[in-house]
Amino acid sequence: TFSGGWPNYARVLVEKVSPLYAVPFAMYIAGIIFAMFRIITALFLKDTLSIAAADADMVIQDKMREKHAYAMKLKDFFEAADCNCDGFLTIDEFESVLEDERITTYLASLELDVTQTKLLFAMLDDGDQRISVDEFVKGAIRLKGQ
Repeated sequence: TFSGGWPNYARVLVEKVSPLYAVPFAMYIAGIIFAMFRIITALFLKDTLSIAAADADMVIQDKMREKHAYAMKLKDFFEAADCNCDGFLTIDEFESVLEDERITTYLASLELDVTQTKLLFAMLDDGDQRISVDEFVKGAIRLKGQ
């Protein structure tokens, strides 16, 4: 169809046999051209969708990296706040650490509201009156909504 030779074949049919052969031949040519455009459009669409899927994967990976970096910052804070290095924070340790304005500002930069210390401790604690590093990190991530 795109070769340009079809008018030679159509002219013979139309001029020597019958002019009515022009109608099905024109419909055939139109159908082939339509199909070719559909195939080309489908190929472009396929490439576009595969790029969009790769973008979604990159967004997911970026979010996972952000969550990991956030967890590492929380872990570093916990290790600095754990005064007796036993791997746990008690309510007393937690309150004494949060008395420092620099620390509360740092936690605010991590989007943690530390204005109500006892409530925050209760939300992070699993009931044993002390917070492990895992409880702290998981609870803080849950409070942030990640």
